[in-house]
Amino acid sequence: MAVPDLNLLATLDVLLAEGSVAGAARRLRLSPSAMSRALARLREATGDPLLVRAGRGLVPTPRASELRERVRQLVEDAHSVLRPAENPDLRQLVRSFTLRTSEGFVETFGPDLLARLREEAPGVRLRFVQKPNKDSEPLRQGTVDLETGVIGAETGPELRAQALFRDRFIGAVRSGHLLSQGEISPLRYAAGEHIGVSRWGRETGPIDEALKALGLRRAIVTIVGGFSTALALARSSDLIASVPERHTGRLRAGMHSFPLPVHVPEVTISLLWHPRMDADPAHRWLRGCVRDVCAEPSIGLPTGAEASSG
Repeated sequence: MAVPDLNLLATLDVLLAEGSVAGAARRLRLSPSAMSRALARLREATGDPLLVRAGRGLVPTPRASELRERVRQLVEDAHSVLRPAENPDLRQLVRSFTLRTSEGFVETFGPDLLARLREEAPGVRLRFVQKPNKDSEPLRQGTVDLETGVIGAETGPELRAQALFRDRFIGAVRSGHLLSQGEISPLRYAAGEHIGVSRWGRETGPIDEALKALGLRRAIVTIVGGFSTALALARSSDLIASVPERHTGRLRAGMHSFPLPVHVPEVTISLLWHPRMDADPAHRWLRGCVRDVCAEPSIGLPTGAEASSG
């Protein structure tokens, strides 16, 4: 069976609306002879004359009258499919999104992000899920809509990414800790008892490399899987937690924070998504919300002497 020429639908729509070969030709910017040939093809395709002579004009056949509204709707639907998606009415938008990120990101930026969503799109629900690894499969499979983190070798090369902010590592101790007073030298910092943070249980990292270059080594007495856990331990002990500053702003409230006395490279936190979601208007709006919230320099940063981070 021959595949029908779907371009004929638009021609039929105009012919039925105009009721005239000459009028349809003018509207479609075709010659009358070209439009007559198109009408002949439509008659062959439908097996119906469609428009027949009545005096000096043309009138639709019953079949043409039956098709008029259906053809009109088909053409409108086609135009809708082939035009860029329109921005959604956020007040009426009902949709769920999943953001895979760290606990620190949720606790620091989550309240402001959720407040923004409630204000602009109350029907949108945001589900936060933990990020146990850098595997890009959840984004590829669509089980995750957005992800935050540091781009690494494991990050899928096809993913879209946009930098959100840069973060530096700082030290954090309980209020009244010995390191809450006086200048903190590399030797004084290394002499304390430390909490290591590693999802994979690694005992050393960039901080240890920086200390090693000075001939120093810190004593890591315990290793935990996340920065929030490290801060919870440091808050109720004499242990030292070394954590990213912006990621842990609210978590460090009431603690004493200080710049590390050794140079540790900053990290860039990026927003990641799969390219198939690039043009989705609602997804694009959500990406903008995350970027705006993270762009606020004051979000989540504690204030006061006890929380000074220098």
